[in-house]
Amino acid sequence: MIPPTRIAGLLIGAWLSASLPGAGLAQTLAGSPPASAASAAGPVRSPAVAETRSLRIAQATAPDLVPPAPMPPVTVPPRGRVYLFRGALGPIFSRGMDRLTDRLQQAGFTADVYEFTICRWIAEGAIRDYRADPAPIILIGHSMGGYCDIKFAEMLQDENIPVSLIVTIDPAHITPTVPLNVERFINIFLSKDVLGGGDVKASKGYQGHYASYDLSLHDEVSHITIDKMDDVHRQLVEKILQLSTTPAKTDEAPLGLRYVVPPKVPIELWDSGMPVAARAGDTLLSIARSYHLPIWALSQVNKGPVSAALVPGEQITVPRHLLPVADVARPQPDAEAVPAAPADRSTSVIAVQPLPSAAGRAVSRQ
Repeated sequence: MIPPTRIAGLLIGAWLSASLPGAGLAQTLAGSPPASAASAAGPVRSPAVAETRSLRIAQATAPDLVPPAPMPPVTVPPRGRVYLFRGALGPIFSRGMDRLTDRLQQAGFTADVYEFTICRWIAEGAIRDYRADPAPIILIGHSMGGYCDIKFAEMLQDENIPVSLIVTIDPAHITPTVPLNVERFINIFLSKDVLGGGDVKASKGYQGHYASYDLSLHDEVSHITIDKMDDVHRQLVEKILQLSTTPAKTDEAPLGLRYVVPPKVPIELWDSGMPVAARAGDTLLSIARSYHLPIWALSQVNKGPVSAALVPGEQITVPRHLLPVADVARPQPDAEAVPAAPADRSTSVIAVQPLPSAAGRAVSRQ
């Protein structure tokens, strides 16, 4: 006796075959015509040719139809491997690294988070992966994870492998200097913190981008919250996305930045400084207006009163972001529209906007 399910299957198959005359069921579901239908229709056309022919017929028979919208271009996933490291008791106190890992994965990166205790083992694997496929390497670490970042980079330096970016977040005091194979380095730390507080300097002869941000005046930030700031995560993801379109080295030499970020101001992560020659009548305040920068960002890295006239030709360090190569020596065109600001070194007076610039070789002034 034939099972009822078998009988139902035969009936459904017969119905589908009857509703699709001249085509076999399996071939129809597979998207290709049977041999008999192909021979009757003439030479087989490619799917692209058939689609073009169908569109022409539709346009000829119904000229009022709106042609379909073009398909969006296929985007290439961002390249780069991101290695993130938690600090001591990381599953409890460094969960911000997990959140940042999730955001990077959502952006399309190969990103994984580890305990700092297996730093050497992960670095050995990264060396093997780089030799097989030399994708950019990004290292991010909190507390002892920041210490791990630098030791990781030292192992890569011994193998002549560059590091595209290192971000240390309140690293341990014992964290060594930034090695010479690091192209970009950012330190976000609390100088008065006993658990972290690592003020990481660059090694002698360092020629990469360097920016150091001391958040000790931000009372709302502590060692166990500094790795969990959503806006900092957003900026870091944007920076890592920009690396694929930003050359690591150009003829323009970036200058190192070191800031104590004033309280109650946004944390803006510039990547390095660029030299700008003062013109007749320029002051730090006028340059801040021209480049849409807070006056404290200029006054901390350039000497002299903010309203005093600068010597024409004097070099002023202006913070900048790593973006594709652009001419950034010119003030922004709407600079005159920026309202005047009080000459207070501790107050952010102008909304910070991204400043296009080029990545390049540098002589660190640390």
